Amino acid sequence: MLGPRFFIFISEVLRQVWILAFHYRLSQEDKETLEKYFPYYSNLKPAHQKEFRHKLQLILTQKRFFARGGLDRVSAEMKVLIGATIVQVTFGYRNVWLKHFNKILIYPNTYFSNISKTYHRGEVNPRHGIIVLSWECFVRGLALDHDGVNLGIHEIAHALKLENQIQYNGESNFFNPKLWQKYSELAAQEKELLKQGEDDFFRERGAVDLLEFFAVALENFFERPDEFKSRKLELYQVLVMLLQQDPLTLRAV
Repeated sequence: MLGPRFFIFISEVLRQVWILAFHYRLSQEDKETLEKYFPYYSNLKPAHQKEFRHKLQLILTQKRFFARGGLDRVSAEMKVLIGATIVQVTFGYRNVWLKHFNKILIYPNTYFSNISKTYHRGEVNPRHGIIVLSWECFVRGLALDHDGVNLGIHEIAHALKLENQIQYNGESNFFNPKLWQKYSELAAQEKELLKQGEDDFFRERGAVDLLEFFAVALENFFERPDEFKSRKLELYQVLVMLLQQDPLTLRAV
């Protein structure tokens, strides 16, 4: 009887064939979009920028984008900036692509969910391998890049945590268990401080539960690394080791 490893192997072979046949090539306009609108990339050292572009091309080869809610089409700019956010969050992991989440739905603005009966800015659906984003909110998160609020990073952080848990996709269990345990202990303390109103570094959304705190923590890790490190040194250092990257040392200057 064929086991899960066999199907993982076949899936990986087919994925490589797809990449070779339909490999996305960044255009000059794509590169200019990164330089102009994606600070994480524009601040990288040249060698890291080259590595970033290579991973972005592979990400864009694998993901499918769909316009929803009256959005006319998915532009190249949308694909590049959303794909770049996936690269940013996973940059420390050479072989993590969020393979399970291969469909990205884009709404022009906030959208109504028939399930929760509320308006959403974004969400992650692990059952169907979908990431959903409001383009308006996504762009706002990029434009205000030092406030610790970034929809793209927030939703990709959720996808990253879920990807680590999903078995038989060839990408699970990449988080070091001891580091995750240490992070979880520190996160629980910070969540409680936030819930009790004893600290204001993280926004209130982080007090909902530990999953939300992880997403909020990553927003601040990437948007406010200097202040994060200054105010929450131990938590910052654990996230550096967990994500295998330090935004401060990756900078060109």
